[in-house]
Amino acid sequence: MTTWLAAIATRQIDDEPRAVFPLTNSRAMPPAIESIDHQGLPALRLTTSGGARALISFFGGQVLSWVPAAGHEWLYLSDRARLDGQQAIRGGIPICFPQFAERGPLAKHGYARLVEWTLADQQAGRDFAQVTLTRDWRAESPWTAPCQTEITVSLADDRLDVELEVANQGDAPLTLTLALHTYLQVDEVEEMRLHGLYGGDYEDATQSGEVRRETGDVLMVDREVDRLYRSVQGPLLLRDGDRALGIHGEGFPDVVVWNPWEVKCAALTDMPPDGFRHMLCVEAAHAATPLAIDAGEIWWGRQTLLALR
Repeated sequence: MTTWLAAIATRQIDDEPRAVFPLTNSRAMPPAIESIDHQGLPALRLTTSGGARALISFFGGQVLSWVPAAGHEWLYLSDRARLDGQQAIRGGIPICFPQFAERGPLAKHGYARLVEWTLADQQAGRDFAQVTLTRDWRAESPWTAPCQTEITVSLADDRLDVELEVANQGDAPLTLTLALHTYLQVDEVEEMRLHGLYGGDYEDATQSGEVRRETGDVLMVDREVDRLYRSVQGPLLLRDGDRALGIHGEGFPDVVVWNPWEVKCAALTDMPPDGFRHMLCVEAAHAATPLAIDAGEIWWGRQTLLALR
């Protein structure tokens, strides 16, 4: 068991240790990767022999859905999301590249969410399915740079790994901010609990970027939240009713937690007015300090989601 998984397995919640039990499913089917049309968008549907499912759109290289074996949907996708191949899709796991938010001179969250990606590889084994999509930025507008990005989505019965790789193919360093802007679906955001951020410093965008320190053992949401936690060291645990989700980032030093709350949600035309009640973004990011990739070098980062029950 990896260190971060062991930490989740032994984490105390409500003063009671809870063991991790693998999700099971009595159905057995071969792992599969299928090309489908999802409401007009070309997409890939991944399934495992245990019944886990994931959906990935070629537009944006974006995971839109993840259902663990014998479980329920863990990703929030707005029922007003625009799936026209022209605008960013509200929900799932958008890729913020080559810029996160407004931390730089480019458009907010960059351009990766707004372009088509290409299938580069696919694999399916006894208990997993995996695809890699790629995007070459050397001759593409609206942003051109000598680099290539890959997004690899790996699905197991109780686990989803999303890995972003950036290859600098130029002669000079490449400086970026980026994130996997993961929208998690929760039953009621005011009832969920997020563990693992105690003691961390964060930039509070609701207070003009003021730097504060997290003093609560758990994060609860009862108002707008827009925080960038710097240099998060350990795994996170999200409790949503009788469900639990382990969250871990590698290569991404920061974690962004976002919920627009009532007023800002109402101003989003691609979210229902009460959408904020059923989502929480917990994002793997490299944003507090820009990422610098030397010429000829490759960087990668991964976010792992593990369904614990």
